[in-house]
Amino acid sequence: MKLVLKNPEDVGNQRVNICKKEIPCLDSSWHYHAQYELLYISQSNGIRFVGDSVCQFFPGDLVLVGPYLPHLWRNDVSFYKENHGENQVKTIIMKFTDDFMGNGTFKNPEFSEIEKLLDLSKYGVCFGQQISGELHDELVRITDLSPAMQSIKLLEILHRLSVTKEKKVLSSSDMRQYTTENAQRLDTVLKYISDNYASYITLEDIADVACMTTNSFCRFFKKMTNKSFTQFLNEVRIRNASRLLVEDEMFVSEVCYTVGYKSITNFNNQFKQIMGCTPKQFRSSV
Repeated sequence: MKLVLKNPEDVGNQRVNICKKEIPCLDSSWHYHAQYELLYISQSNGIRFVGDSVCQFFPGDLVLVGPYLPHLWRNDVSFYKENHGENQVKTIIMKFTDDFMGNGTFKNPEFSEIEKLLDLSKYGVCFGQQISGELHDELVRITDLSPAMQSIKLLEILHRLSVTKEKKVLSSSDMRQYTTENAQRLDTVLKYISDNYASYITLEDIADVACMTTNSFCRFFKKMTNKSFTQFLNEVRIRNASRLLVEDEMFVSEVCYTVGYKSITNFNNQFKQIMGCTPKQFRSSV
């Protein structure tokens, strides 16, 4: 997954840019940009990366990502292979600058809650299913509005999101990227993990991929992601395992081996540590 700065002219020169995407989220780039991004998934599922957060997403996923915060939504391969009908993926993407309603608007006292939300977005903010459900119709129809009405509606949506208690910070640290230093090396490492998480990967293997010694790689990866390599790899595996437990009728042991674990005991321990319950409890709860 390549870490790149996205700032195309057609977005960079507009204060608000809203579009609907109906093709699979298959970006290979863990990217960031100068605008805020409010992203709503009305249909499809997969894994999302926001800062150092690795989580599964489902229909109704609503997330605000701040400027320069690396992120990536990626549908699972099984989803887009098994769903060949039209409009199987529906994503609303709203990019905007902090002055889309005028310079200094959110510094005014009446917009203080929105200003707090925008500041919090440097970590990424995920909103609950209730508020995303309440906003569903407005979110999916916002692309049909005129540019002026889009800005007004976006302001209203941000206000409602700023006052809801249904929000959760995603990244545990400020991972905003202002330069592309080390981006190519991180790109190589993350792409290798994404493509090979189900295989046996040693620290020596991944250090070789990065062309670094193991000690240098550990320091580099911790600095760039705020997580150890082992922790990050376990999260990617467990998030994919949780998807399989929901979507497929595989035995827990099959899921364990499919995502790269060789020991069912280790799998159960890692799953409980990351998800807060055992695989069987997770499956029975959804």
